Amino acid sequence: MGDFGSMMVTLSTWALPVVLAITLHEAAHGYVANMFGDDTAKRLGRVSFNPIRHIDPFGTIIMPLMLFFMKSPFMFGYAKPVPVDFSRLRNPRTDMIWVALAGPGINFVIALVAALLIHATLWVPGLAQKWFLINLLNTIQFNLLIAVFNMLPIPPLDGGRVLVGILPDRLARPIANLEPYGMFILLGLLLVLPVVGSLIGINVSLFSWVVLPPVEFLYNFILDHVVGFAR
Repeated sequence: MGDFGSMMVTLSTWALPVVLAITLHEAAHGYVANMFGDDTAKRLGRVSFNPIRHIDPFGTIIMPLMLFFMKSPFMFGYAKPVPVDFSRLRNPRTDMIWVALAGPGINFVIALVAALLIHATLWVPGLAQKWFLINLLNTIQFNLLIAVFNMLPIPPLDGGRVLVGILPDRLARPIANLEPYGMFILLGLLLVLPVVGSLIGINVSLFSWVVLPPVEFLYNFILDHVVGFAR
């Protein structure tokens, strides 16, 4: 019972950070798309910072819970993608970049706000202080993870769309054409490649080599320079 209670307490320190990070990420895409002329998401009720409107039952709830109970070394999840009709943007090529950057951008903002709120834990009484602090640290870490992962230059991730927006047509077109296959490419890089690597004794984990190093750097930078933790 003690172990179960401990797991529930730990789960409670991850639930809000995960749900807010992945739902507000999508909300930001819709909000910026609407600013630049595409009201598709607004008409569908997706330009909203109400997390319930963006929850995907599997990606927002089931998958993070599976990773948690499997004691995965990292947490991950996703919300329902916000529909964006890039052809309706006033300047599709450049506006697409801002729409794509909005998701990771809001995650960085949330991480910074959480870091600033850590100073307020001094006024939180008793045992709640530790719980509140862990929530904020998890918020920083998870939002940085979502932001960095989504900036990988592979369509349909945000980084892939930014890359398409800034490259000349002759280079952007082949990358844009990858979008229908992007999720299969990601699954191969995230799941298949590490398994193949382990069979031949090589660590080729996309997360270990590409995603986690910048996340750890940014996390430590924020703790050192925004929070002022002595570690």
